[in-house]
Amino acid sequence: MRKALFIGLWLLANTVQATTAQPDPFPEVATAYLVELNGKAIWAKQPDRRLPPASLTKLMTALLVLERTRPDDIVTVTPSATHETGTRIGLKTGERFHVQDLLAAALLPSANDACQALADHLDGDETGFVARMNQRAHELGMRNTHFANACGHDKARHYSSAKDLSILAHALLKYPSLLDVTSQRKLQIATLDGQHRYILESKNALIGRYDGAIGIKTGYTPNAGKCLVAYAKRDGNAVLFIMLHGHDRWWDAVDVLDLAFDHVREMR
Repeated sequence: MRKALFIGLWLLANTVQATTAQPDPFPEVATAYLVELNGKAIWAKQPDRRLPPASLTKLMTALLVLERTRPDDIVTVTPSATHETGTRIGLKTGERFHVQDLLAAALLPSANDACQALADHLDGDETGFVARMNQRAHELGMRNTHFANACGHDKARHYSSAKDLSILAHALLKYPSLLDVTSQRKLQIATLDGQHRYILESKNALIGRYDGAIGIKTGYTPNAGKCLVAYAKRDGNAVLFIMLHGHDRWWDAVDVLDLAFDHVREMR
């Protein structure tokens, strides 16, 4: 019923406002959002507004890891990683993992201890790593982004925009190995000595439940609200949906993705 209503409203608006690029069929789903179909933006609301991105921040951490390491590189967990707050999997100082396993832990359950261990591995401490994050954001043309930490904690001058996060998402989509991870509902990783194992469960409720969903990242803090970068593919078509400070995140994501895929048929 909701989907049919949205389609009807969109068709009406598209007829009345034929001279505009696209009307906004989802004005209430989030403070800011952006929808792309096959790489082209079709709907948006305040796509350049600077908002806290919560754990969507980890997408920049993931990009730097993918660009600067190999999957089988070895990471030793630092004390600062074990002292991380928020979502964690309980890593212990001195444990050793392959990069690919800690990256999976940072992406699926959004583990801050795994994220910080990766940041420390690349630059020795968070200060150096955050400087690298901001430099890479500048290189990518993310004009409305500034990072203050590696994992997405609420902090002054830690912000991004829906448009900038789409730029970041496209940079990540060049790495098929990323989607191999984010498309999983559950994985298991282990320390190199095999003494400790960790079960990783995805926080993305679309994975395994929404046809075609394969990523990419969820986020939430009290200040940022419910955030999402969703990516789905069907019949050769790809939809990217970015939500900042959303409301009914999962139901709204389904409605948005469904209407975007329906839009393909409307264009034929």
